[in-house]
This record gives sequence, C-alpha cells and structure tokens, in this order.
Amino acid sequence: MGIEEKLPSGILLGTVENLAGYFRKGSLWPATFGLACCAIEMMAFGGPRHDSSRFGMEVFRASPRQADLMIVAGRVSQKMAPVVRQIYDQMPEPKWVLSMGVCASSGGMFNNYAIVQGVDHVVPVDIYLPGCPPRPEMLMDAIIKLHDQIRHEKLGAHAEVEKAEKEAVALDAPSTLEMKGLLR
Repeated sequence: MGIEEKLPSGILLGTVENLAGYFRKGSLWPATFGLACCAIEMMAFGGPRHDSSRFGMEVFRASPRQADLMIVAGRVSQKMAPVVRQIYDQMPEPKWVLSMGVCASSGGMFNNYAIVQGVDHVVPVDIYLPGCPPRPEMLMDAIIKLHDQIRHEKLGAHAEVEKAEKEAVALDAPSTLEMKGLLR
C-alpha cells in the first residue's frame, strides 16, 4: 500500500531529473558539422523522407551557440581538429557529441599522419555510429539511443560526479597508437 494508491487519478509522480531529461531529449538542436561523405547521409536524415522533426530536431543550427548536439560526420583532419574543438567549446551546456561513421570514430581506412584517428581525441563522444557511410536509419537509431542516455542523466552535484567518473575512465583508456588491430 503505497502513496500511489492514495493519490487521485491524473497525478503523476516523478523527480525533477526525470522531468528535465524528458524535456531535454525532445528538444535536441544539432550543429551542422559535415566533413565528408557521411554528411550526405546526415542531410538525408534532415529531409522529408526521414523527417528529423519527429525527434525534436526541426532545424540544423549554423551557430554553435544555438546547438546542443554536435554530429561529427566524416573524417577529421589534423588541421580541422582545432576547429572542431573550438566549435565544441562554444556550445552551451549541456552538450552531446555523436561520432558518425567509421572515419570519425576511428580514422577509418585513413591510417596516416593527416587524419585524426578518432574524434574522441579532440572532443568527448557520447555515441559512436559505425558504417561507411552509415544510413539515415542508423543515425535515427543512434539518436534514439542518445535520447535514452539523455533521459537518464543526473542533474547538479550528481552530474558533476558522473562526469568526473566518465572522464577518469576516458583518461585511463589506451591511446589508439598502443592498440593492436588489423592495420598494425
């Protein structure tokens, strides 16, 4: 016999964190940041066939000060890395990053000095989307997973603790030069 049974119908119980997460997930404003062929698929996601407005993403923002989601679509060169970081720093909090495509996630087939081997060396990434190039349907699935992640984020002091823990885990991770893969 809980409090739910004593309340009249039509009363909802929840926390401020639940309410804020619900509203945040429904109002993502992505920054336009297409670097290569993945950007074509990102543009298709914004078109009428896939209709990004169903996810609260009516317009891709040209200004980072109006955006809270950066979709890094394509390979990031060493010259472009400082620009990516500057745009990320100009975005207001809270902000999220989606790495779209294998080139943005790990450097892809470009294992050379000119391409950053993963955008996570430049900005913290929340969701990785594989594929070369990933289809708009895959981008929709990644955004739905990001919505779930946003809905369950903490607020206030809890958020600072959670952020510090994630940052510590990221700093302890081995660099891509230390990893042994198919190309090494």
